[in-house]
Amino acid sequence: MSFNDDEPIIPPPNSGPRPTPIVPGRVQLVSKNNNMAPLEENTQKVLLELTGGDSTSDRSGLDLVAVLDVSGSMQGEKIEKMKTAMKFVVKKLSSIDRLSIVTFLDTASRICPLRQVTEASQPQLLGLIDALRPGGNTNISDGLKTGLKVLADRKLSSGRVVGVMLMSDGQQNRGEPAAGVPIGNVPVYTFGFGADYDPTVLNAVARNSMGGTFSVVNDVDKLSMAFSQCLAGLLTVVVQDLTVTVARVDDESTIQKVTAGNYPQTQDADAGSVTVAFGDLYSKEVRKVIVDLLLPAIDTERGADILEVTYSYKAGGKLFDAPPATVTVRRSGMAFPEDDPPVDVQTEEARLRTATMIRQARTMADGKKLGDARDKLAEAQNALEDVVAQSDPLLDALRTELQELLKLTKSQDVYEKQGRPYAMSSETSHDRQRFAARGDIESNRLFATPRMDKYLEQAKKFDEDPAAPLPSADQDEKEEVAANPLAPLAGPITFYIQAAIQALQAIEKLINNGAKAM
Repeated sequence: MSFNDDEPIIPPPNSGPRPTPIVPGRVQLVSKNNNMAPLEENTQKVLLELTGGDSTSDRSGLDLVAVLDVSGSMQGEKIEKMKTAMKFVVKKLSSIDRLSIVTFLDTASRICPLRQVTEASQPQLLGLIDALRPGGNTNISDGLKTGLKVLADRKLSSGRVVGVMLMSDGQQNRGEPAAGVPIGNVPVYTFGFGADYDPTVLNAVARNSMGGTFSVVNDVDKLSMAFSQCLAGLLTVVVQDLTVTVARVDDESTIQKVTAGNYPQTQDADAGSVTVAFGDLYSKEVRKVIVDLLLPAIDTERGADILEVTYSYKAGGKLFDAPPATVTVRRSGMAFPEDDPPVDVQTEEARLRTATMIRQARTMADGKKLGDARDKLAEAQNALEDVVAQSDPLLDALRTELQELLKLTKSQDVYEKQGRPYAMSSETSHDRQRFAARGDIESNRLFATPRMDKYLEQAKKFDEDPAAPLPSADQDEKEEVAANPLAPLAGPITFYIQAAIQALQAIEKLINNGAKAM
């Protein structure tokens, strides 16, 4: 069966044209490294930060597929909480967005094609959600494959943001293993609901996707909040297919390692470059890359270019290449500390080290070595106290994460039911540098964006009174622009200033090289 019956996007009456996308400056690149380096051979670390722009007033429309578990174990309060969470999703979507609902039990069913969310269709979508009834077994793989097929078969796909939200409360007992389903370039966000699902399967599905995360929702009352965080990201995608390339500078540096989570990396040995593919980037979301460089010994003091950085992305279906940036240092004969990277680099390395130790602790706990796991988590806590930037919010979030994991490893039974899912969610969140709901969603806000914070409060109020008015994503955007009217222009202005500076630096370099040659 082909699912090429997706609805076209028809502008609502009197809506006026959508804003023309302002492509330049949707991503801001900042590099942080030591300004000075010794004359002898040495290693240097460069931290690159890529941040999504402020404004989403010209965002691309979202094609969202909700893949929902309606097996027998969803009976009672669970199905009702899921319905409430899905109603929140429907009411937040705007007329440029489309939603398809897929359910699974023994097999999967597409409840509706990708439908434009309008004033007319919204009540119909809410009615479909109200009509959901639980029963049968759990075939996660068929639900996932059906959801992916809905996106693959679309007639309208150019420039669209895509996402799959897959939620399950049980262990797969029908169909092929979901972890083996090929996903391709689609983010799949999985949600483990309740206490009886298999976190290994849902975690693997998220990790197999491009940018997806695994969220843990032990408390049935928190599903709307968990869904809201995922939706807040998907509705604020500022660029798609973001790629970053770092390249050595001949005779000045060699790239030893590039650390960027578990995003795909490709190497070009001849060019001495590494390219990282990040996929989508949300507004105000940050991707950090640490590049380890080896600088050769030189004889005389001088300035040196040590790294070339380029990046590209798609916006509105069009590819955009940012101008190249160059990282420089001053090579000097003065004495230097053995290892003293900038504070921001130390903080990011502390996060990476903590994530590694969490993974090690989980492996120990999975092997029934709970004492060793707790010791590893305590070791991670102690290591954080040695970081220079003690008041950094990131370090506070890491401390909260470790404290929660220590609680969840107090016994093997608690670990099996809650600790393992929490640790897996933590790992995928760190690997993606993206928020994933787990534990106390309100206090553990690692990687959360401003829109996620806003939607968290909206979801809490919606759970209390689902009949109360709820602003759409369009209304959220208007409110944000009213609060910061220059936001749509800030990115392009910064972009053109940086481009001008880079052009002047290139001219200065040519002049200096010409003077040396005379």
